[in-house]
Amino acid sequence: MSIKSQNERIIFGLKVKQLRQSKGLSFSELSKQAKLSVSYLNEIEKGKKYPKEDKITTLAAALDVLPEELTSLELDKNMAPVGELLQSNFLNELPLDLFGIELAKVAEIIANAPIRVGAFISTLLELSRNYALNEENFYFGALRAYLELHHNYFEELEEAVESFLETYQVDAARPLQEDHLKQILTDFYNYDIRENGLDDYPDLNKLRSVFIPERNILLLNSRLTSMQRAFQMGKELGFNHLQLSERANTSSLLKGKVFEEVINHSKAIYFSVALHIPRQSIVDDMRTFFAKERWDGEALLSIMKKYHATPEMFYHRLTNILPRFFGMNKLFFLRFLHDPETDTFDVDKELHLSRRHHPHGNGLFEHYCRRWVALSLLQDLHALQQEGKYLDNFVRAQRSRYIGTSDEYLCLTIARPAYPSPNRNVSVTIGLLVNKHIRENIKFLNDPAIQIKDVNQTCERCPIRDCEERAAPPSVIEKREEWKNIQEGLLRLEEEMK
Repeated sequence: MSIKSQNERIIFGLKVKQLRQSKGLSFSELSKQAKLSVSYLNEIEKGKKYPKEDKITTLAAALDVLPEELTSLELDKNMAPVGELLQSNFLNELPLDLFGIELAKVAEIIANAPIRVGAFISTLLELSRNYALNEENFYFGALRAYLELHHNYFEELEEAVESFLETYQVDAARPLQEDHLKQILTDFYNYDIRENGLDDYPDLNKLRSVFIPERNILLLNSRLTSMQRAFQMGKELGFNHLQLSERANTSSLLKGKVFEEVINHSKAIYFSVALHIPRQSIVDDMRTFFAKERWDGEALLSIMKKYHATPEMFYHRLTNILPRFFGMNKLFFLRFLHDPETDTFDVDKELHLSRRHHPHGNGLFEHYCRRWVALSLLQDLHALQQEGKYLDNFVRAQRSRYIGTSDEYLCLTIARPAYPSPNRNVSVTIGLLVNKHIRENIKFLNDPAIQIKDVNQTCERCPIRDCEERAAPPSVIEKREEWKNIQEGLLRLEEEMK
């Protein structure tokens, strides 16, 4: 059944149900008049069945309308948003199957309460217009939800990496050699790899690679480090070994055309990270690290350097293995971009496992709390760069207590220059919710060298009055207090007037 006929079934069912109810007919009454079984009518209204022409004629007569009115895709005002949604093909683009949801069930919900669902959908569409949301935003949100649902660990991808290593007899020693990966791509997949391939295209200097599928050419940014080149090659090997044909041809997803492209990109990244940082090896390394009695940032960086990994690769791998092998399943990952020229901070990647945690990206144009180690470390990195003292990875730990809650997180942050993008810095943070399990398994948690700090989401929502790091007035708090004072004043006035 085509997408169009699927939408036709849903709209047809909605119309039949609306007309039947408007005329006060029960299933049984309409069944007798239209000479159709009750079960068949039920299937029609749920959008599962679309009757043949002769049955449409008898059904239209029973509902006292013309057949053309029933088969038209036009809906009345109450259900117009539903029709707009269906005809936009949006429902068919949703990755419902990944979450165990059948499209027929969604259609049934719509059929059961079309007016309420229509109002709800109309609200969603209006919000999406106001906040400039589109399918691309939804795809990335759906991907993040999918990763969170699986605790960002996929056994089938781990097994695919093991299969790849065996098939191509890749040495167990790490780091992997860039030349070895290049040879596999050229010898087995007929790649033409050009390390300076983007030099003649200045508009593309922020991309790490571009793949030209028609000619099997991989163009690399000449400013990439050896590890970054090796990672891009690992992604290409992932696309090929996993046989992912629906893919983006740029190193980062500029716009997801379909959800399959977005999730395949994620799989290729997972494959490359797992290829460069083997599962058992990193589990053993982190077990040794967590057993240390004192916080040792250099030891953490040493593990990362062992695999010649970037901070993003390293932390991506930690989000795979910490929930699965250490029981640390309440965590968040955030990546901040810092533009020192404007002193602005943006979250461009985030992941929350087991629940939505306090630190997260916001679209409110407010100022992130500068007390977060993710931001303070970026500011310190920039200050050192200004003095010409530091141009490499920078690491720090912080115990962050969120104001107004009982939650505390052990935050491990690494900051670095954002090559190949000039004049920007990046920090990646893993935050582990401090609970009994964390206290028992991370021996250095109570090390006095780890700063403990009260933090909040944004300056505008923070009640701390004497905050030296504040970047904006507590405007939201002030408005709440103003409203509270007005309410209390009204109560006093009412009491005096009695």
